[in-house]
Amino acid sequence: MKLADGRSGQADESRTIRSGRASVAQVFASVPRRRIWRALLGLALFSITAGAIEASHAQDPKARIVGLGATMCQQFDDDIKANPAIRRDYLAWAQGFMSGIILSRPPGVDQGLDLAPKTFDLVSQLHFLEDHCARNASLDFSDAVEALYKRLRLEGKT
Repeated sequence: MKLADGRSGQADESRTIRSGRASVAQVFASVPRRRIWRALLGLALFSITAGAIEASHAQDPKARIVGLGATMCQQFDDDIKANPAIRRDYLAWAQGFMSGIILSRPPGVDQGLDLAPKTFDLVSQLHFLEDHCARNASLDFSDAVEALYKRLRLEGKT
């Protein structure tokens, strides 16, 4: 760094920093801005990475589910008994939800998973949901759909 009189002030700054008498402002003034930005960027990246690692170890809160999937299994059971035609709406919601699950998977995971295989057709899937909810009335319908998704994954492996 050049001083106003043309001398190099770097040696003076180094002595001041080493002597322990430098103020924070002097230290930052002597460090090139590029180094400061690198240090800040490194700190930010470290913080983000540490936060991501910590979050991955914590129990993730359940995503906010909307639509028919937000109902409890007991409500699903009551709805289909009162109006059997609504089964189609619940099944359509389930297929859309499972499609969203596939889209959220990393590349190569569940790629090509058939959500309506011949060996476990839509009627069978609806019966699965009905049975699962009958056994687990206190669960959300979306939980039953996740169980169906896991069942379809097994179906795809056979």
